[in-house]
Amino acid sequence: MHFTLRQLQVFATVADCGNFTRAAEDLCLSQPAVSQQIRQLTDAVGLLLLEQIGRKVHLTEAGRKLYARWQTMQAEWRAFEDEVSELKGLQSGTLRLAVVSTVKYFVPRLLTPFCTRYPGIEVKLVVANLDQIVERMQSNLDDLYILSAPPADLDLTVQAFLDNPLVMIAPRDHPLARGRAIPLARVAEERFILREAGSGTRVAIERHLAQRNAKLNVRMEFGSNLAIKEAVAAGLGLSILSEYALHRSKGWSDDVAILDVEGFPIHSTWQLVHLRQKQLSAVARAFLQHVGEAVDAETIGQHAETARA
Repeated sequence: MHFTLRQLQVFATVADCGNFTRAAEDLCLSQPAVSQQIRQLTDAVGLLLLEQIGRKVHLTEAGRKLYARWQTMQAEWRAFEDEVSELKGLQSGTLRLAVVSTVKYFVPRLLTPFCTRYPGIEVKLVVANLDQIVERMQSNLDDLYILSAPPADLDLTVQAFLDNPLVMIAPRDHPLARGRAIPLARVAEERFILREAGSGTRVAIERHLAQRNAKLNVRMEFGSNLAIKEAVAAGLGLSILSEYALHRSKGWSDDVAILDVEGFPIHSTWQLVHLRQKQLSAVARAFLQHVGEAVDAETIGQHAETARA
């Protein structure tokens, strides 16, 4: 049985993405090239590894066994990289960081001083929604995670490091845009556009509303903060987003206004998370220390404010 590591990587990426198109985008390959790699691997194994039902690609029994072996190989390789990093004293190594989508607005500012301090370190950053992040945690694919709503059913070590206010927004010319202390019952009459169910932002919103026995008139769900902001600016409804997604200046962001609503902003916190039983690499420990030092020096907030400006 002869196959290549590249074929295994392509196979695992298709399995993770659930379709060939997204896998091709992640791998910077054409879709025919991805299909060819999968076909060659299937021929080498002699059994069907993937099957497509509708638009979703699923693992067969043989595919699940191969994917499990791939994860074992990846874990062994990461362990070797960590041992090499220890020996080299952080002159090289890899930090595997997975973050929810809103974090992408400030994580480059967080990584820049770390990469400057350790120029030999490679950073592999994955941006995904909360459900995907939890799946990655369960599969132990990364060193550290940044999110605001860690799952309660996993044994995690959690380090809070930055406030994440969730604000209510409306078109800048909306009648409520100049209001003060607007009752929540009043805005609940409006149409809302929210992040998809399962996102960290949506989880925080639903928890906040449940505590107040309130319910919003949700008319649309988008998986993109930018798409929601544009939809709000176009007058399709109100929304609730992380302040970091607005790049705001003096309370305004393009054609969007932050509303002064009772009980808002919703106060949440960005958390740096890892599995409690995970043996962190020297690189991951160094990043944890870096974040802690940045919090102590209040530099993360300054970086984040710059990212929002």
